[in-house]
Amino acid sequence: MAERKPIESWLTDMDGVLIHEGVPIPGADAFLKKLRDAERPFLVLTNNSIYTPRDLHARLRRMGLDVPIENIWTSALATAQFLDDQRPGGSAYVIGEAGLTTALHDIGYILTDHDPDYVVLGETRTYSFEAMTKAVRLINGGARFICTNPDETGPSTEGPLPATGAVAALITKATGRQPYFAGKPNPLMMRTGLNTIGAHSETSAMIGDRMDTDVLAGIEAGMQTFLVLTGLTRPEQVDAFPYRPSQVVESIADLVDRI
Repeated sequence: MAERKPIESWLTDMDGVLIHEGVPIPGADAFLKKLRDAERPFLVLTNNSIYTPRDLHARLRRMGLDVPIENIWTSALATAQFLDDQRPGGSAYVIGEAGLTTALHDIGYILTDHDPDYVVLGETRTYSFEAMTKAVRLINGGARFICTNPDETGPSTEGPLPATGAVAALITKATGRQPYFAGKPNPLMMRTGLNTIGAHSETSAMIGDRMDTDVLAGIEAGMQTFLVLTGLTRPEQVDAFPYRPSQVVESIADLVDRI
């Protein structure tokens, strides 16, 4: 195996790596501080499309984690970048929150339910039967089907919640049309993220807590990958996957000295 180049840029998932249920994971602050002090290019990634980077910056800051707005990359931003590349100045019917609608507004998209180019499905805490029915009819009428991410459930203090992937499955069942998912594990999200910080995959690493999204996306984007055990994937589950991370560590704290 060819020797890997030194890591110059870092991408890290947010939930399960830096925070857990609204509380910073020990070592997260030290890791972020060392990145800033060393002036290393980095991004904090999330498949959650509800919040804008400004919202997430404020939420993280309240938890004691300082992540500049420009260092936050969401599936909503990756989706908007994809649509801007595919069909600049297009139109979309959107099911989602401010994180998604703001990202689409910022690229000049028109949000409409009249003959849109795309139906774009993102995360929301208020999925409505009316909105899903509208999406089904528009897709049957010719609109292309795009989703911010394939996550089937999301976390909450009360337990798992249905998420974008689950609602996408309902719409697919009703239309026979599969969506294009822009978020992890699609390496598109990683590559567009790397481009925003001027980084190259050969000298970049991805840190995540999920084998099926974070690690897979990092591998497919050509990066080194680190799995932390502070989130969803447990040690005994790693061998069940047909691929492996570059390294498994207990937590983000174990990576501070790698910067």
